[in-house]
Amino acid sequence: MKEIRKVAIQGVGGANHEIAAREFFDQYEVEIVPCMTFAELFNRVKQDRSLYGAVAIENTLVGSIQSNYTLLKDSGLSIIGEYKLRIKHNLMALPGVTIDEITEVHSHPMALAQCEEFFRQYPHIRLIESDDTALSAKEVADKQLRHVGAIAPEHAATLYGLNILNRGIETNKKNFTRFLFVSDRNQTEMDDLLALNRINRSSVCFSIPQANEVGSLSKVLTVLAFYGINLTKIQSNPIVGHEWEYIFYIDLSFKNYTRYIQAIDAVRPLCTTLKVLGEYEMGRQSHED
Repeated sequence: MKEIRKVAIQGVGGANHEIAAREFFDQYEVEIVPCMTFAELFNRVKQDRSLYGAVAIENTLVGSIQSNYTLLKDSGLSIIGEYKLRIKHNLMALPGVTIDEITEVHSHPMALAQCEEFFRQYPHIRLIESDDTALSAKEVADKQLRHVGAIAPEHAATLYGLNILNRGIETNKKNFTRFLFVSDRNQTEMDDLLALNRINRSSVCFSIPQANEVGSLSKVLTVLAFYGINLTKIQSNPIVGHEWEYIFYIDLSFKNYTRYIQAIDAVRPLCTTLKVLGEYEMGRQSHED
């Protein structure tokens, strides 16, 4: 018997969040806990220490999901890992329905935008935005909508008994979403990785005094570079109630954990606030095909 990992996801079964969770925890039996919103997901994980959370944080085509950075910072949860999932969009419908019978296709706005080129050859089909890819597939099945198709992962078609009419209809085949995995009990996992010398990445957020002053941000980045810490991503969000002030979210990679800790200690006096959101092993990436 495999050990069980319970993972909260945004959306219903069959969503890309579920696929990412199962691939990240591929050594475990995964039990999915659906949540309608990311706010609900963070609350569920905070309330139930047995839960992990799978959170989409950025996509190679549309960039960062800024609201999730704020939820992560305010939650008090820690990042314990990451996974980069190749996003594949499939057109599906009820069994026996052909594409000529479909008058509407429902899906998440990002999925629709990524498949617009495919639908130019079907001008009779209206594209309708919905909250979630897999939820669109579930509604087609639950309501037996013979004139409606859905764009969703292949797993959703299997789960809800739909037929895939066209696979891989996304225009850009280099479409990846990066998922973070969060928990409020990450210390055991972190200690295990440290013992194996496998922690090589961290996510940090900070604010700096007089952010508009020339050189205030570069001082922080210069110190990180001095300690051999590689900056792989920087994202700024406005601080609500403080005009023209920002909080910076950065992802760091490093080879020496001790030097990384020294770097964090060195930049802390330069910051008004500084919070380590998680220290973890650089994540795997799913295959492109």
